[in-house]
Amino acid sequence: MTEPAGEGEILLTVMLKHQKDKNLGEINARLEAAGFWKQFPPDGIEVVSWYVMMGIGQVVTLKLPGHRLREVNLAIEKSAWGAFDTEFYPTYDFRGVWEGIKAKQ
Repeated sequence: MTEPAGEGEILLTVMLKHQKDKNLGEINARLEAAGFWKQFPPDGIEVVSWYVMMGIGQVVTLKLPGHRLREVNLAIEKSAWGAFDTEFYPTYDFRGVWEGIKAKQ
C-alpha cells in the first residue's frame, strides 16, 4: 500500500478513455508517434496505480506535489490527445477511514 499523500501533495486520477473510432493498433501508433510513454507521467511523478478497464480505457492514479499539476496536464495534452479522451479527478485515499469504521463495528 502506498503512503497517503503528504503535505502539499495531491492524488490525481486520470481517465484515459479509448477513442471508439480507433482500434488498438491505431491507438498505440498514435501514442508512439506522440511520445506518450516518454512524456507521461512526467519524471518524478509517482504512479500509485494503473489499470485497464475493459471497454473503457485506462485509469491512472498519480501522487504529485500540487505545484506540478500543470506538468501532468501538459504531458497529456501533448501526447495523449488523439488516442484518448481524458478526464481528471482529484482523489483522496479513503482506505484508512474505512478501516477505522470497520474496526469500530
